[in-house]
Amino acid sequence: MEADWEVEIGGDAPVIVGCWEGLVDLRRNPEMAMNLPESRQLASLAEALVQLNSAASPVWTSKCDVWRPDPFAPDEMDAPEQESRAMACYVDLLPRTDEQWPTQEHAVAACQSVCLRLRNVPLRCCRADLIIRRAWTAPDHKGVGITAYLTACGSSLDRAGTVLASALRAFAEEIVPG
Repeated sequence: MEADWEVEIGGDAPVIVGCWEGLVDLRRNPEMAMNLPESRQLASLAEALVQLNSAASPVWTSKCDVWRPDPFAPDEMDAPEQESRAMACYVDLLPRTDEQWPTQEHAVAACQSVCLRLRNVPLRCCRADLIIRRAWTAPDHKGVGITAYLTACGSSLDRAGTVLASALRAFAEEIVPG
């Protein structure tokens, strides 16, 4: 599996908002994961969200989305040219405690570690991009968070969805070993 990370902090860079109107707190209500519109588009997202919000997880999620990117570069996912259909999702991750990523450097170390492990997953036609961002983890608390973008491709949208499901499982396992 291809995996990389970067830092987008400052200026006009996006900020992760952990407490927004309409937030479905999957830490308290994991059964709601299947009811999210994004999970109806990609059922495997619900499974990953439940795992990422479990009591054993070092993180919790605040937002997610699913879409079909176009165009994309198959070589960025170790994919042959005929794998021309793609599906992607993102999940905003926030630390469960202030000690998790007290500084940007701690978040960088976490991303480096996850990317290293993901690169050892024998899965082609997909990638994970972890973006460290400023975050409002609570209405009056600034910190850092990570937006995880996962993208997969295949010869059809169904195949791309199957590969993305495998990538999501691998990603969730690397964050919350089962």
